[in-house]
Amino acid sequence: MKKTRDYTGILSSVFAIVLGLIVGLIILFLSNSRQAIPGFITILTGAFTHGAKGVGQVFYYATPIILTGLSVGFAFKTGLFNIGTPGQFIMGGFGAVYVGILWTSLGPAHWVTALVASAVMGAMWGLVPGILKAFFNVNEVIASIMMNYIGMYLVNWVVKSYKPLFNNLRNESRNVAATANIPKMGLDKIFPGSSVNGGILIAILVVLVIWVLLNKTTFGYELRAVGFNRDASKYAGINEKKSIILSMMIAGAIAGLAGGLLYLAGTGKHIEVKDVLASEGFTGISVALLGLSNPIGILFSGIFIAYLTAGGFYLQLFEFSTEIIDIIVAVIIYFSAFALMVKTFIAKVQKQKGGNKS
Repeated sequence: MKKTRDYTGILSSVFAIVLGLIVGLIILFLSNSRQAIPGFITILTGAFTHGAKGVGQVFYYATPIILTGLSVGFAFKTGLFNIGTPGQFIMGGFGAVYVGILWTSLGPAHWVTALVASAVMGAMWGLVPGILKAFFNVNEVIASIMMNYIGMYLVNWVVKSYKPLFNNLRNESRNVAATANIPKMGLDKIFPGSSVNGGILIAILVVLVIWVLLNKTTFGYELRAVGFNRDASKYAGINEKKSIILSMMIAGAIAGLAGGLLYLAGTGKHIEVKDVLASEGFTGISVALLGLSNPIGILFSGIFIAYLTAGGFYLQLFEFSTEIIDIIVAVIIYFSAFALMVKTFIAKVQKQKGGNKS
């Protein structure tokens, strides 16, 4: 039965992708029928038509959203909805930028320390909703949303107020030191001309670690058990409060690390002082849904959405707006959510039939 449900889940994701692409094609025809087919082909092949550089750009775009998706998916697996990824992401980014600008005496360990700081800051931002959920049963969605805005405005205020961090000319943070940039790890030779760096390898490593944690360790089993049934887990001797707090902290650390990987990529990315939540955090929700909250599925769904994004940049050559990609991704997510509902309903019906037969 489990294999059948997993197979159904994969099919539902593929079905959602196909429908999303069909809707995108229809929008292209409505916008400019003469250029619709070339534009659609560009979406599907845009990254590959630019060779190794295009593929490298896909991995660059995928790096942060794989981890924000993993953050959301990890929380899902433990029975929590971590919608606080934008706040955790920007707090992690701030921690990385702070260390990257000011802690210049660390030498070769500089970028590693900056990444550790990003994970710690993200974990701290996940700690508050975790405590509120564990001890006061405050809905983690509400607490996480509030933490998003607190994080965004706090980072804006600190970056702008603390002059060593702020670039007055551009209303953004200063450049991090060269030693804080993540090494290319040989990927610049494989994908010459692209922005990809060792961050994608770190993201893949984190995905594998989380998969092992959830599926091969007692600790991961306890986290999932609490998410499945909190009261039963408590009766079985599991410290459910500790599990909830640790789940939110781990999810926050993953999202914070995503921020560190983006702002230490050496591509000129800075923390901009503006009143907008980090889009990478919300994209992570899409990646988690499409990947069915499975770490390996999230890895591939993150690469897929990044692939669409990379191809979408070239739509301007055919006088289309790049926002069409956002519409396609949104439609894919809506269908993914709908397919997930249908999958859950089918599973319940099958379970009831099995119970009646027994």
